[in-house]
Amino acid sequence: MALVATGYISHWLFASSSAEIGWLQPFSHSTFELVNTIWWGIAIGIVMIGILGRVPREFVMSALGIRTGVGGIWRATFAGILLDLCSHGILMVGAKLYERGASAGQVMAFLVASPWNSFSLTLILIALIGIPWTIAFIVFSMVIAFITGIVFDFLVANKILPSNPQQVELPQGFRFWPEAKKGFAATTFDCKWLGQTIMHGIKDSRMVVRWILFGIILASLVRAIVSPDQFQFLFGPTLLGLGITILTATVLEVCSEGSTPIAADILTRAGAPGNSFAFLMGGVATDYTEIMVLKDTTRSLKLALFLPLITVPQVVLIGWLINLTTVT
Repeated sequence: MALVATGYISHWLFASSSAEIGWLQPFSHSTFELVNTIWWGIAIGIVMIGILGRVPREFVMSALGIRTGVGGIWRATFAGILLDLCSHGILMVGAKLYERGASAGQVMAFLVASPWNSFSLTLILIALIGIPWTIAFIVFSMVIAFITGIVFDFLVANKILPSNPQQVELPQGFRFWPEAKKGFAATTFDCKWLGQTIMHGIKDSRMVVRWILFGIILASLVRAIVSPDQFQFLFGPTLLGLGITILTATVLEVCSEGSTPIAADILTRAGAPGNSFAFLMGGVATDYTEIMVLKDTTRSLKLALFLPLITVPQVVLIGWLINLTTVT
């Protein structure tokens, strides 16, 4: 937090100075830009975590589906698409869902489907690349999310990966809407409730925010050293370009708001729609912030590392097929 705050404040100092200060100047500008882009996602994520923390596990699991398998994975996939949060906000909610008893497959499907499929970013993507490509990208991301969730639940069922020790069974005769009405009727929504909710959200989100701040520092360093023109030059519709795209998405910690315009440039300027899709999905599949948060949340580095192991081959295959069919 101290390093991010220093970089953010330094932006104002460098903005009023005409002197070139090496890599420190672009580092501070990048820190300033990233913080201004993602702060609202973090803020909303904190509130969502606070709200989820006050919702009994039975309601969360009733909404997502208490059983593993196709039904629960589909619910988690659609929930990820419909929830309008950036990748950093969605990560905090996903961690909370695991704590509330969601299966590993449901959490992974939720995380993979979520980051750039929010309603607001979908509209931005339509404006940048058009409706056909936007719909295609959404469908492909849903396919990857669903397959990833199924594979994770299969690996957990076969004891290759650890199960969620916090999974719960719904009480016999539990019905979501009648119980929800009782809960709303018994809750007083006032300033005290809001304050307590926000405080719980801040407390429960500290682990995630720590890794987000680390990601901001690392991404700012990368942006300060490597220029955007060099990235665009290397993002051609080739296997090498596809590999560089995945590598860049891994190293460059860009939230969903930042990745959408960059992905659009890859499609329109580099003429590589497969790379554009891979950039959007690669950041989700290989995000070191996400991996470390999953490791802390699930207390299993093995489970966290299986996220890129399962998703990256799917992303590469679909990206390569998109380039192959469009370029040829």
